[in-house]
Amino acid sequence: MTEVLQYRTSGTCCQMMQVKVTDGIIDDVDFFGGCNGNLKGIKSLVKGMKIDDVIEKLQGIQCGAKTTSCPDQLAQCLIAYKSNVMAKH
Repeated sequence: MTEVLQYRTSGTCCQMMQVKVTDGIIDDVDFFGGCNGNLKGIKSLVKGMKIDDVIEKLQGIQCGAKTTSCPDQLAQCLIAYKSNVMAKH
């Protein structure tokens, strides 16, 4: 089943992300705001990856002096999604 997640970010230049997930695999991700080139790179790299692999690789990445980053916020989005899915079962 394909789901589209919308996640309002916190502490980053990117204000919102939309992630398309099918059976635990990232189909697509779009970022609204932020560093266009870097976010295109992240999008290209995570397409086709398992949610758990994306979380493992991106969680905790910081941007300069900030305690988070766009990659970390993507991981947080996916963690929230997994928590929500688990709560339904």
